[in-house]
Amino acid sequence: MRKTTLFRQLIDSPEILLLPGVHDVLSARIGAGAGFKAMTGGGFSASATLLGRPDTSQLSLTEMANHYERICEVIDVPFFGDGDTGFGNVTNVSRTVRMYERAGLAGMFIEDQVFPKRCGHMIGKNVIPAEEMVSKLKAALDARQDPDFVIMARTDANAVYGIDDALERMALYREVGADLLFVEAPRNKREMRRICSELDGPNIANMIEGGATPLLSLEELSDIGFAVVTYPVAATFVVAKAMRDFMGYLAKNGTTAGFDLNMLQFDEFNEMIDLGGLRDQEDAYIRYAADFMAK
Repeated sequence: MRKTTLFRQLIDSPEILLLPGVHDVLSARIGAGAGFKAMTGGGFSASATLLGRPDTSQLSLTEMANHYERICEVIDVPFFGDGDTGFGNVTNVSRTVRMYERAGLAGMFIEDQVFPKRCGHMIGKNVIPAEEMVSKLKAALDARQDPDFVIMARTDANAVYGIDDALERMALYREVGADLLFVEAPRNKREMRRICSELDGPNIANMIEGGATPLLSLEELSDIGFAVVTYPVAATFVVAKAMRDFMGYLAKNGTTAGFDLNMLQFDEFNEMIDLGGLRDQEDAYIRYAADFMAK
């Protein structure tokens, strides 16, 4: 089964789909090893990992597509990507979809923020007219080669004009053909319930630690009516704290002794990144060559 088809089935399943966010190939491999059915990775974590900078449209389309291709190469589960504002107008949106499909993604989203965009939980956002977003969304839908490639529409209008405007926009985007709906940064449970009751979903909930939206359990989100929930930056926050703690310890003590219980050991790490599988592949081809030459 194609990953795109599987991803659609997971979204349509009665069980809410949990998408952890990862920020590079290593974190994606760890996530897949934990047994997640699908994963995602957004511009916030990619900007932090690749540039050490905030999520303010610093990364190019090519950089993001290459980033996703490396991740998709090593995991067997569907991966959902961040198309930001589509990296330009309708022609740029079309190219974004084609490049993301070639990278191996199972789907992506585009949003109605003004370029350069900001993380959805930052202040100072603005949005483009709904009519312009409709044209970009239609371009994205028409550009996909695989009809199962999921296109999600995101609106950031709640922070700018309020929940009523956000819901009106999202109803339009659904009518155009968006497969998955993302009203960013609802501020309370009442707004979250309105999203799921007033929109012909499926809808996604975005859980940001310290963000504008209350952190709810999987059961609570499912009861409200969300089909998908993502924790896009939690793993990045965990890694950043662990790295900061370690660097502080090393700078203070001049040794890693005493910190080793907080670390994977050499053999553990090599097992996690499948060194054994690589060695088995090398040995198989060496044996083949030896047998071939012995004929």
